[in-house]
Amino acid sequence: MVYIMCIFMLGLVLGVIVVASNPSPYFGALGLVVVSGMGCGILVGHGAPFLSLVLFLIYLGGMLVVFAYSAALAAEPFPETLGSRSVVVNVLGYLVGVVLGASFFWDGWFGGLWLTVDEGVELSLLRGDVGGVAVMYSSGGLMLVLSAWALLLTLFVVLEVCRGLSRGALRAV
Repeated sequence: MVYIMCIFMLGLVLGVIVVASNPSPYFGALGLVVVSGMGCGILVGHGAPFLSLVLFLIYLGGMLVVFAYSAALAAEPFPETLGSRSVVVNVLGYLVGVVLGASFFWDGWFGGLWLTVDEGVELSLLRGDVGGVAVMYSSGGLMLVLSAWALLLTLFVVLEVCRGLSRGALRAV
């Protein structure tokens, strides 16, 4: 299980590097999906499969729709790929920064992060996320309603920005 968590963490760091290296929006979306998937895999390994599922579905349902609108606005005939010279230089710079940061903080501050939830408690009757689901639906009802309202407001803002060239906020494009 430790090897799987290492693969998830490595994928998370590489996905963040792909997003930060600023390729075309299409490859940026691929990096965001990789980051989301790897982050949800880390959450599953640490005992939150329901939270991981909810975050992944909300991400794919809401954020990628908004990203599709923005990628359609920024369509380029010759987009920069992950093999372009400027992107490769950025990726190598970020990798050097990650290696230097890891070597600086390598003294054991992350000791408990390698253990997954199944390795910590042998005879547990309930998983950690079962109580969290009950609290989310009992005490967090107002927060769920506010989150749904915020997503609806975000959808209307994106639709208004992307309405067209003649009407809307992006007339000078």
